[in-house]
Amino acid sequence: MKNKAIILIILISLLLNTLSAQEKTHKLTINLSVSKKTENSFLPDGRLFIFLNKNPYAEPMTQTWPNPGNFIFARNFKGFHPDKILRIDNYDGWVKTPDWTLDNIPEGEYYVQVLWDQDTRESNIDAPGNVYSEKQKIELNRSLSLDLVLDRIIEPREIIKHSLVREITLQSDTLTRWWGKPVYLKASVLLPGDYGKEPGQAYPICYNIAGYGGRYTRINNIVSRKSTMEWWQSEEAPGIIYVFLDGEGPFGDSYQMDSDNSGPYGYSLINELIPYIESNFRGTDSPETRFLDGCSTGGWVSLALQLFYPDFFNGAFSYSPDPVDFDHFLLINIYRDKNAYINEHGYLRPIMRDVTGEPIMSLKDFIQYENVLGSSDTYLNSGGQFSAHTALYGPAGDSGLPQPLFDPVTGEIDRDVAEHWKKYDLKKYAEQNWSWLGPKLQGKIFIWMGDMDNFYLNPATRSLGNFLRNSKNPVSDAEIIFTPMQGHCTQYSFIEVISKIGEKLNR
Repeated sequence: MKNKAIILIILISLLLNTLSAQEKTHKLTINLSVSKKTENSFLPDGRLFIFLNKNPYAEPMTQTWPNPGNFIFARNFKGFHPDKILRIDNYDGWVKTPDWTLDNIPEGEYYVQVLWDQDTRESNIDAPGNVYSEKQKIELNRSLSLDLVLDRIIEPREIIKHSLVREITLQSDTLTRWWGKPVYLKASVLLPGDYGKEPGQAYPICYNIAGYGGRYTRINNIVSRKSTMEWWQSEEAPGIIYVFLDGEGPFGDSYQMDSDNSGPYGYSLINELIPYIESNFRGTDSPETRFLDGCSTGGWVSLALQLFYPDFFNGAFSYSPDPVDFDHFLLINIYRDKNAYINEHGYLRPIMRDVTGEPIMSLKDFIQYENVLGSSDTYLNSGGQFSAHTALYGPAGDSGLPQPLFDPVTGEIDRDVAEHWKKYDLKKYAEQNWSWLGPKLQGKIFIWMGDMDNFYLNPATRSLGNFLRNSKNPVSDAEIIFTPMQGHCTQYSFIEVISKIGEKLNR
């Protein structure tokens, strides 16, 4: 009898705890309006994002990375007129990143912000012209009705003012024909310190490709560093023109490559943008003085451009490249595995870790953030990493979207699409073409990788490295460095890359 009483007390306690936990969730109702200062540029059709965040030091709308304190909700709307108030109290049809909905938010302190994505020219939500609200702090200890105003506009991007900096906007005839509308390529140029003193001199050029989604405005970061610019303008720095290519493409980063979905970005780079830059800024117009560098996405693109255009460039400095062997696409073997999210042991696949090996996030969670960012409610047009991979490597699908390698919800891999990806499997490309490609790559390949890369990129680079080290006819002289216990891009250095190019030019 005593035991029964104890059991009953425990059950009652558990029930009360459950009820208490259920009571500690609340509904958020949002009354959304458009301010007078933004209504003239406001478009009635778009995608509405609601951001809840725990970080007091950040704009919630910038926190699109899968962290525990970042929560995103999104839905497409048509006919949202600026003279009306949009009352948001029904959350059917919204896609989201957390398990809970805005009907039952866990009690606590949040920062709330909304963004109206009305831009159709750029792939990401931070596009100029999109409208957003000021962030508001709320203490959610009861159901709450919140008034928010779309009263701010994302301003156009600007390049830093400096005597050695130039900005390029070039309409691509090739991409314009392909898309049936004007398509412009952007870039920024950092001229060498003595450029104005030597009006007749031609210069070598290095083309920098950014980490994922990096824009041409990243030149601002370099020029803002006093010590870097002092070195750049000193006699120690080799006289090189440094070009920052723009990562923007229709489905995220264009990867500077031809694609069934995005169009001939590779052709446009090689035949339009680079000739324009070299003719207007006194490039030498010689493959011997044309180089590439980058890290992460930029590491893959720099290496891929050197492989696919071996006579056009004289060296690629590739740091922590994206997967160069799709047998090791992160932790997925796309040709063998059945599911991207679940491995053969039944565990969720991680996509990120710290340098001790501790997993930080799963691929499934990462993709759900992209699913929320995409107006299709899938990662296929999210503007994120997997949107870009799918657009570049895969075939065109239905409704103007790329055909996915794996299902956005279940993770099931499409074997036919995996076969289509092979053309951009860099290891397979090198293996299949080595007899003619190998001689053209001598002295042109430098690869660095941390052996605890945060995104599990080292196995793919190891695989490519093993092929290059064991290559015959010719034996590759590629310089491949793996550093123990180093993470993603930790060894990349602008000054080191420029110095390596200078050494190569002086040999």
